[in-house]
Amino acid sequence: MLVEPSAFMPKANKANGARDLNGASMARPRLSGVNVEAQRLGMMAKTHGRRGDMKAAARPWDEEMGAEIEGPSHVPVLVEEVLEALRVKDRGTYVDATFGAGGYSRALLAAGENARVLALDRDPDAIREGEALVARAAGRLTLVQARFGEIERVARDHGFSNPDGVVFDLGVSSMQIDRPERGFSFRHDGPLDMRMSRQGPSAADIVATADLKSLAHMLRVLGEERHAGRIAQAIVSAREVAPIRTTRELRRIIAAAMPPSRDGIDPATRTFQALRIAVNEELDEVVSGIVGAASMLPPGGLLVAVSFHSLEDRIVKHFLQGRTAAEIVLSRHLPTEPRSTQAFAPIGGPILPSEKETANNPRSRSAKLRWGVRSTSPLPADILQLAAIALPREVRAKRMGRGRK
Repeated sequence: MLVEPSAFMPKANKANGARDLNGASMARPRLSGVNVEAQRLGMMAKTHGRRGDMKAAARPWDEEMGAEIEGPSHVPVLVEEVLEALRVKDRGTYVDATFGAGGYSRALLAAGENARVLALDRDPDAIREGEALVARAAGRLTLVQARFGEIERVARDHGFSNPDGVVFDLGVSSMQIDRPERGFSFRHDGPLDMRMSRQGPSAADIVATADLKSLAHMLRVLGEERHAGRIAQAIVSAREVAPIRTTRELRRIIAAAMPPSRDGIDPATRTFQALRIAVNEELDEVVSGIVGAASMLPPGGLLVAVSFHSLEDRIVKHFLQGRTAAEIVLSRHLPTEPRSTQAFAPIGGPILPSEKETANNPRSRSAKLRWGVRSTSPLPADILQLAAIALPREVRAKRMGRGRK
């Protein structure tokens, strides 16, 4: 997500006549049919960036370290690949579900002449600072403060019920990481906050009130932290002496409890990830967001998601590859027979940042882009279960109302 994405935009194509917000010539591709589009995007996976899969041995992830690494602030990750996947067209309508500093929205407005964009963000800072871009876009950008889990309702309320494409940039934004007062980063000292919307319980509240078992469970499930029990015990012991109010205090407690790192990742990384996900209910939001996007996309519509850690990516991957279960009525006297169909045309593996991009922007190195083309198959009635199947078991059980007794 960025303020100035001009260096990352596709090269100008004077023949097509499209112009960016500053009047520069821009590429203006066209959207083709569902099958042709799926084939084109499959080829894109082979030619853009680097391909990847879920095998950690192929490319170990840094989890949320993509945002924690020192690097250029507010640079939209994989922006060229996002534009290529969305195949932005003139007068098209697009939804940027995670506005942040406006990088994707700005790129969409520049790539599609007279294209309109609806952008959402729960962060009041992002909304306030995005008003300048709204004014410059002269009616082509609508910016709304809302969770992206509300995407279907917000789109309907603002006339974007059947968009040509939807893009998600999941996780924390560089804008939030770079501001110590927001409390997202362990590299800066600040209040232990982490609330994207600035409302509700903060990370400090969770650290202060959760019991030992709950803390360890959260770190293990949401942070995939191997030393969850040790860290939870250290937190509980430290808070009995004094409240833990700042990011620096929490980082110091974790570092003292952890063995030396062998992979170069800061020992606090997974704990901060777990707290942030819990504070903002991020996995539930991912499920609600992609279901809402799929529900409003017409056949041929495109869904693009950039994720930065395995929990998010797993949800997106399984959802795009999942199958619906439409029923075939053979006879009114016989039971219906399920038929397996796909809500999204299959594309292939994810796109990873190129070596050049990771060199220029180290924060991009843990990013994965997945995308799909909405097929003509109907969505199943249990679409939420399909989206939630890749949630950690405990989170899924709670969401489905089947929590352990």
